[in-house]
Amino acid sequence: MEARVPHAGGAVSQSWWSRVWQNHAPGYLFLLPWFIGFLGLTIGPILTSFYLSLTNFDLLTAPRWVGADNYIRMFTADPKFIASMQVTLTFVIFSVPLKLAFALGVALLLNRGMRGLPLYRALFYLPSLLGASVAIAILWRQLFAGDGLVNDFLSVFGIQGPSWISNPRYSLWTLIVLSIWQFGSPMIIFLAGLRQIPQDMYEAASLDGASRWRQFWKITLPLLTPVVFFNAIIQTIEAFKSFTPAFIISAGTGNPINSTLFYTLYLYQEAFGFFRMGYASALAWFLLLLVACFTAFSFLTSKYWVHYDD
Repeated sequence: MEARVPHAGGAVSQSWWSRVWQNHAPGYLFLLPWFIGFLGLTIGPILTSFYLSLTNFDLLTAPRWVGADNYIRMFTADPKFIASMQVTLTFVIFSVPLKLAFALGVALLLNRGMRGLPLYRALFYLPSLLGASVAIAILWRQLFAGDGLVNDFLSVFGIQGPSWISNPRYSLWTLIVLSIWQFGSPMIIFLAGLRQIPQDMYEAASLDGASRWRQFWKITLPLLTPVVFFNAIIQTIEAFKSFTPAFIISAGTGNPINSTLFYTLYLYQEAFGFFRMGYASALAWFLLLLVACFTAFSFLTSKYWVHYDD
């Protein structure tokens, strides 16, 4: 009897594994290309960049271990890091709320049931598809140049406009305006959220004498807070990652006077301009941690202002 127990247990174990293999093996085989890509193209580069952030690496010689020197230099001896953080935070603080407010306003107009809604929805969504492209960035640079179309329009009213992109007082704001122009994606999500709000709530509020403004603040906005929360998270992450417009408009320099030196642009300069890959990897990891901290803080505070069905 004792000699048969291991055999029986092994048979049971083998039978269980064979059932698992038969039931799940096809699914895992179909997922295998994704697993290979996830490990080789996502997890692998992430871990490699963390290792490189602790080294001195210039792409030409082998990485040399320096420990936390890159991070110490970042916070204590790099004024351009501080400048790029100021520019990026200014861009995020102003562009995201203004874009969301504009997108919500357009969604409210479209939600009123106007004719040709699919056409307007497509036209308003188009800038989100084109806004981050190189062609649009070049067009934006031409519009806001000293002899661009914007100044030509202002001259009709007798206003002499500055060279918007070469003046440090206005250059960042041209990029903020470009970001707001790309309002189509959050607008579509807002419109979908508005369609989910029960109309009988507005009818009951109207019978109670509530104005449209009061209905917006007491019904629309509270019930739309999950959508606002989602859009705020996505758009903030995208704002931190913004790169192409600043690169094209400033010709990759971040000028004038570092007024368009986005964090991602500075990271690019360190990596591919000066071949300081180790330091650039440290910059990338700090950006990752910064976005992660913002996202975690948003989720922790969402319970105080995001209202779900309950």
